[in-house]
Amino acid sequence: MKIIPAIDIIGGKCVRLTQGDYAQQTNYNENPLEVAKMFEAAGIQYLHLVDLDGAKNGRITNQAVLEKIAKNTSLHIDFGGGLKTDEDVQAAFNSGAKQITAGSIAVKSPETVYRWIAKFSADKIILGADCRNRKISVNGWQQESELDVIDFVNQYKTKGIQQVICTDISKDGMLQGPSFELYTELLTTGIGLVASGGVTTINDVVMLKQMGCTGAIIGKAIYEGTITLKQLTELC
Repeated sequence: MKIIPAIDIIGGKCVRLTQGDYAQQTNYNENPLEVAKMFEAAGIQYLHLVDLDGAKNGRITNQAVLEKIAKNTSLHIDFGGGLKTDEDVQAAFNSGAKQITAGSIAVKSPETVYRWIAKFSADKIILGADCRNRKISVNGWQQESELDVIDFVNQYKTKGIQQVICTDISKDGMLQGPSFELYTELLTTGIGLVASGGVTTINDVVMLKQMGCTGAIIGKAIYEGTITLKQLTELC
């Protein structure tokens, strides 16, 4: 299972939100590159980089942060937030992303994401399935759609998507444990599942690995010290 620390960016800074609420923002570091280098030095290979400004505004805003981290580390970066056009996706890849996450756009314009799968290849496009009460949320989690998360994932699986990042928003940033029941159900779809949201202890990570998740994204638990990088690298 891939161990994937998260760096969320607002205004060029490393932050974390609680349940996706921009009013509940905690700043952790003025320099995201410094954080990324810390992960790399600990033996971490992957990074989930989210442009929260981009997710909210609907356009890439912190591309420079992506470029800086990609140029100065060897981390395998998946990047999301504000990607809307073929040009946006190409810009992300040109800036050093190895994969991109299609979230809101996958709800609002499926044909665009189908095109990305064909143009850039399925292994480079990750489906972002962020949900609250099983309903997919969009626009930086500020709006809720009527799409059920399982139906949404199955829809994209038929189009060739191989990997999905699923965040149960009610768990995100709460440090109360992941949504194991939801992930168990998602795993029955047969898609590669990267679990995100609520990971609090190293036991949570072990359980996700035992369940068969292909990856686990860990954010606030690292920054708050409830999981250490040493514990994570021992699982890599």
